[in-house]
Amino acid sequence: MTDRLGTLTSDGEHAVMTFVRRLPYPIERVWAAITDPAQRAAWFGETTIENGTIEMMPSGTPAPPEMKRMTGRILAWEPPRLLEHEWHQGIVEAGVVRYELAPDGGETVLTFTHRGLSMRNAQGFLPGTHAFFDRLEAQLAGEELPRWTERYAEVAPAYPPTAMSDSR
Repeated sequence: MTDRLGTLTSDGEHAVMTFVRRLPYPIERVWAAITDPAQRAAWFGETTIENGTIEMMPSGTPAPPEMKRMTGRILAWEPPRLLEHEWHQGIVEAGVVRYELAPDGGETVLTFTHRGLSMRNAQGFLPGTHAFFDRLEAQLAGEELPRWTERYAEVAPAYPPTAMSDSR
């Protein structure tokens, strides 16, 4: 599981959370799962992408709706390789997330970064983001999606706060 773990580094006063996942699917299929609102709703939650903006409501997470709703402007849209958007959410600092897709044979390498969170908030987001990406992979595989809260609890021990530093 360690090669599937996210990493956390610091960039001045902010954290940079990074996940790299090798997915055994063509880039167009992964792009659709990330950017098509109907597909994204299955693994992440209700999503609207229109007029250069994105709004998402993560499903399965325990925060109240007004705190977990995420909004932002789309900063980069280069199908099927790059989606970058602002991240404005009531429970954390503003940031920017970036999905970079690179084809590798019939597979796709997904590199996800989330910049702008405090180190403390990023530490809390690591297992949650991991759980969402496990749900994405299950959706792509046509498998039953793990419940977010259960998957979070399963992977959280792999992210002890003392293990997160500039060297990860």
